[in-house]
Amino acid sequence: MSATHWADLIRVVVVDDHPIVRAGMRTVLEDADGITVVAEGASGEDALRLTAHYRPDVLVLDVHLPDVSGLEVTRRLRAQGSTTAILVLTAYDDRQTVFGLLESGATGYVLKDEALETLVQAVQAAARGESWLSPSVARQVVRRAVGEVEEEPEPLLSSLTPREREVLGLLAQGFDNAAIARRLGVTKRTVQNHVSNIYGKLDVSSRTEAALLAIRYGLVKLPPPEDGRYEP
Repeated sequence: MSATHWADLIRVVVVDDHPIVRAGMRTVLEDADGITVVAEGASGEDALRLTAHYRPDVLVLDVHLPDVSGLEVTRRLRAQGSTTAILVLTAYDDRQTVFGLLESGATGYVLKDEALETLVQAVQAAARGESWLSPSVARQVVRRAVGEVEEEPEPLLSSLTPREREVLGLLAQGFDNAAIARRLGVTKRTVQNHVSNIYGKLDVSSRTEAALLAIRYGLVKLPPPEDGRYEP
């Protein structure tokens, strides 16, 4: 990692019950510019304790831990009001696990069979407040959302202004704030304000949640994504 001011570093806690996996993740993350691993653990209790103590920007968390599951860790941290981005790393992409974690507040979902370099991109995205989904997971999310389109618009969506609905539609198609600003001919700050208003009106905390609502209620339909990048 090249010289970077400490305040600008992405602070990461890594939790996995396999020492070799943890060592590999630490090496890859700390070799990347702008990332430091402040602590690592091997259990769900470690994840809860280390996150409370270090308040990292990102928690990289294995789902299957020997005591408290990654799903339960995610639920507890969100119930405690933790704002740490939770990036789940696992060998499994079954529907129950995927949707349970995303609905509990996980920021992203990375499969262990992907290149470790992908983890760096996912951590960087999570630290920016973006969601990251592995391609197979992203396809599941889109398929389920498209399959659950409602005929009647969600009352929450009707609370959005026409411009906010337009922003939400573009957001759900995977455009980041800068791209949305260019398309609408407004400033990035204006788009950020719209996104903030959308979050408040829909009672969501990420772009993924907002996009799922937009898809579910027919505001936008998505083709299967080519990659797993979703920006909150």
